[in-house]
Amino acid sequence: MLSSKLQSSPPTDNISLEQQQEWDEFLVNFFSNEPLSKSPLQSIFEPLRYPTFDDMVVVGQIGQTLDGRIATVTGQSRYVNGPGGLTHLHQLRALVDAVVIGVGTALADDPQLTVRQIKGKNPARVVIDPRAGLSHQHLVWRDDGVKKIWIVAEGVTASPPPQVELMMLPAQNGAIDPALILKSLNLRAVKRILIEGGAETVSRFIAAKCLDRLHLIVAPIIMGSGRLSFNLPPIEHMDQALRLPIQTHQLGNDVVFDCDLQTQRISLNKE
Repeated sequence: MLSSKLQSSPPTDNISLEQQQEWDEFLVNFFSNEPLSKSPLQSIFEPLRYPTFDDMVVVGQIGQTLDGRIATVTGQSRYVNGPGGLTHLHQLRALVDAVVIGVGTALADDPQLTVRQIKGKNPARVVIDPRAGLSHQHLVWRDDGVKKIWIVAEGVTASPPPQVELMMLPAQNGAIDPALILKSLNLRAVKRILIEGGAETVSRFIAAKCLDRLHLIVAPIIMGSGRLSFNLPPIEHMDQALRLPIQTHQLGNDVVFDCDLQTQRISLNKE
């Protein structure tokens, strides 16, 4: 792992003092060799504790409405999910070594990708940007001592900001293979990875069979229009659809579907 995960963040009003204390204890135990006590936190997060493939665990996260929308037609998405879903996202960040987004999310949302709602250490920040179109001014690049990686296509001219590592990988049709991205991150001691967004990036990792799990957080909202959660290759028959083992957990008014994709996950050790 890149580092210990025990740095404190200021508490917020999103969770009670009792919930904060439960999380603090869980966080310490998660990164130890001690068994986790039975709890809602154990039920949802223990599958991320020990890698089962290639010494890595890769989880995707999407927040959506009941009708499968992640943003309005104009791209506005703050906030689809409520306080429970937001806390859950920050908990995921606190448990991983790196959080990965695509350049579209970086441009549209300018996210910080930090742990602020609960206690935890900020993960490394990784942006997939084949054409190197992201400017130096975005929040993901701010100099806060956290490791930052800019993934661009080979042959593209890119001048990374100070303290940002440039990772150049071969691209095909303007896209970089998710499996190659994971292999390259693994070489940098990144073992637990959160693919946070956006929909195109998460969809690419699903289509490439590179996710162990998917946390789909559904808010009780119907938009009726807007941007869809997934963009996967078309299928002709229902028996080609992904049918996944799931567990559901209540997050306030939101519900998280913890989807198990391990049976379709490819081995990154294969050449």
